[in-house]
Amino acid sequence: MPLFDRKDKSRYAAFTRRTLLTGGAVGAVLGALGVRLYQLQILEGEQFRTKAEENSVSARLVAPLRGRILDRFGVELASNRRNYRVLIVPEQALGGVEAALDTIGRIIQLTDHDRARILRDIANNKKFVPSTVAENLSWEEFARVNLHLPYLSGIQPDVGETRDYPFGDELCHVLGYVAAVSEKDEDADSDPVLQLPGFRIGKRGIEKSFDQQLRGTAGVSRVEVNAYGRVIRELSHNPGAPGSDVWLTLDQDLQKFVVQRTTGESCACAVMDISTGDVLALASTPAYDPNLFNVGITSPEWRALLADDHHPLNDKALSGLYPPGSTFKPAVALAALDAGAITPDFSVNCSGSLAFGNHIFHCWQKHGHGHVNLHRGIAQSCDVYFYTAAKRLGIDGLEAGAHKLGLGNHTGIEIPGERAGVIPGRAWKEATFGVKWLEGETLNAGIGQGYVLATPLQLCTLAARIASGNAVSPRIVRVLGREAQQRQELARLPFSADALAAVQGGMNAVTNEPAGTAFRWRITNPGFEMAGKTGTAQVRKISEAEHLSGVIKNDRLPWKLRDHALFIAYAPVSNPRYAAAIVQEHGAVASHPHVQMVRDILLYAQQRDTLKRNTAWPISAASLVTSTRPT
Repeated sequence: MPLFDRKDKSRYAAFTRRTLLTGGAVGAVLGALGVRLYQLQILEGEQFRTKAEENSVSARLVAPLRGRILDRFGVELASNRRNYRVLIVPEQALGGVEAALDTIGRIIQLTDHDRARILRDIANNKKFVPSTVAENLSWEEFARVNLHLPYLSGIQPDVGETRDYPFGDELCHVLGYVAAVSEKDEDADSDPVLQLPGFRIGKRGIEKSFDQQLRGTAGVSRVEVNAYGRVIRELSHNPGAPGSDVWLTLDQDLQKFVVQRTTGESCACAVMDISTGDVLALASTPAYDPNLFNVGITSPEWRALLADDHHPLNDKALSGLYPPGSTFKPAVALAALDAGAITPDFSVNCSGSLAFGNHIFHCWQKHGHGHVNLHRGIAQSCDVYFYTAAKRLGIDGLEAGAHKLGLGNHTGIEIPGERAGVIPGRAWKEATFGVKWLEGETLNAGIGQGYVLATPLQLCTLAARIASGNAVSPRIVRVLGREAQQRQELARLPFSADALAAVQGGMNAVTNEPAGTAFRWRITNPGFEMAGKTGTAQVRKISEAEHLSGVIKNDRLPWKLRDHALFIAYAPVSNPRYAAAIVQEHGAVASHPHVQMVRDILLYAQQRDTLKRNTAWPISAASLVTSTRPT
C-alpha cells in the first residue's frame, strides 16, 4: 500500500506552497525593515541624531547690551543700569495667581492697570513661562521682595539691564529715548531680537539715528527642555556682542549751563565750535525726562506733556520754524554787497517808513534813524535800510545769498526730525501757492519776515559762517565705535573778504558800540567780547494805528501775543571760536533776556575753554558765572 494516496499528496503540496509564500512575504518584510533600519541608523544616523537632540535642546536669543552715548570728554549721557524686577510663574503659585498678586501687592504697589496687564500676559503664555509683575524697582523695594520671598508662592526676583539717562531732561531732544518695539517696527526690521519680550529700540534722537550700531548683536543661550518646553538646565551661554559706543561733540557741562540759563522759558539755543562745526550744546526748553518712556509713562504724565503750552515734546532747536526777523539782515547785507546792489558806503534816509506802491512799510523806530549806511544799519537794525537793500538786490539774489549761508536747507546734523526752513523765491511761491511773486514781498523778506523761516540751528550756522568766512556745517557725532567720523575740509564762502569784514564790523557794533541794539548786555570782560545781531519776529499782524501811536509794548501783552525774540552771536570778536543762536518764544520784552542768556553762555564757554587747559577737572558751573554783568 502506498504511503500516500493521491488525495493526501495534493494536500501536502498545497501546504508546502502556502508555507513558502508566507515565509517569502515575512522574509521580504523583514528584509525591508532591515534595509530601512540600516538606512536610518547607519547611513542617515547622524542627521536623525541631530534632530533628536534638537527636540531636547533649545537655542534662545539673548538681548545684547546696548552701547553707550558719551559726550566729548567721556561723560556717559546714556548708559545701562540694573533693572530690578519681579516675575511670576503661574504653575508655581500654589494659591492661584490672584492670591499671589494680592500678596505681592502688599509689598510693592500694583495698580488695577498692572493687574490687568499681568493677567493678560499670563493668559497668552504657558503656565510655566514667567510673566513680568513689576520692573525698574528701587533697591529698597527689591530688598523687601527678597525678604518676604519664602512666603511668596510663584514669585521670582530677577535682575536685568535697562536704559538709563542720568541727566534727565537736559538732553532728551538730542539723545531721544528707547521704548518697546511696536508691530510697525517689527515689519520694517527683520532682526529677530526685536521679538524678545521687553526689548527696546531707539525711537527718537541719536538713539534712533544709530539704533543698529547701538543695538549690538544678539547672543544665544542653549538650554535643555523637556517634552513640554520647560527649561531643565542651561547648557551654554553666549552673551553676544554689545552695541557700539557713540561719542558726541557735546560738552555736557556747557549743555547743563545752557539748560539752566534757559529754564522757565520756551527757548531753543545752539552753541557751535566755529572752527570745526562741532555742536557743543543744543537745548530746547522746557523738556521731558526720557526715562519716562523707557520705564513706561503714565496717562496723567502724558496728558500733562500734551497740555503744556510751552510744548516740551517739540525739539524747537531742529524742528521749530521761526521768522528770523532782524537776525536775517546780515545775510541780506552779504548778498547785496556780493551782488553789487549796495556798497558799505551806500546810505538811505530813514524817516520811519518807506512807501512802496500803495503800501507803507514801517521801521521799528517810529521817528526813523535819519542818515543810515551799512554799518549803522546793522548796528541799529534799521528796517528802512534793509527794505531798500532787498529792493535793489531782488528776490533772486536774496534767495541765492541766503542759501550760501546755510539757510533754507537741512544742515545735515545726525539727529532725525530736522526741518529745512524756507527761503522763498519765485519758483518756490509758484510751486507752493500757484501764484507769482510780488515785489512788495521782497521788502518783507529783507527784514526776515514774510515767508522766511529758519530753525535755531540754522541761525547758529549763519553766525558761524559769517564769523569764519567758511562753509561751516554742524555735526554732533564725533566717534562711532572706534572710528572717528570724517570731516571734509571747510570750503571758503563765495563772498569777498571786504564784504565779510563790513558785515562783521556791523555785528560788532551791535554789541560794542553805544548805539548798538545790544550794547547794554555786552560782554565787558577784556578779550571775551562778542559780536551779534538782535531780532524780533512778529506773531500777529500789527495794525496801522499801533504803528502810528508808537505804543507796541510786548511787556503788557498776554504771553502768546508777544513777539518772538532772537539773537545770533559769536565770540571772541578778535578770533571767533564760538557761535550761538537763541530763539525765545514770545520773549521780546524791553529787558532783552535772550541777549543776556547768550552773553552768559558765550562767556561761560570761553572761560571754561581757558580753565580746562590749565586746571584739573571737574570744573563747576557756579565757579564760572561772571560777576561783572552790565545792567
